Amino acid sequence: MVDHPAVPVVTAQSLLVIYTTQLEECRAFYAGLGLPLVREQHGTGPVHYAAELPSGLVIEIYPGRPGRTTGRLRLGFTITGGDLDPGEHVLTDPDGRAVAVTVA
Repeated sequence: MVDHPAVPVVTAQSLLVIYTTQLEECRAFYAGLGLPLVREQHGTGPVHYAAELPSGLVIEIYPGRPGRTTGRLRLGFTITGGDLDPGEHVLTDPDGRAVAVTVA
């Protein structure tokens, strides 16, 4: 019998970090979708925003710099309430990323 290494299994997503050169614009966009973003700064690190969702997923928005921005990425959120009609929507964040929004 051949021993095979154990294959890991992802059971949940716990962290998503977006790097942007438009920090305040992205904060406003994602806060407008209902993310409870809180201003944070750890020690002398950069000011950034973070939100923890009920699932435990932490979403952070950090200031980007040349060579350190999050490029093409498609995100998806399910929300309740707000100004969007119920159903599926594809919005664009200030950096041009597609954001699929399902309004329940």
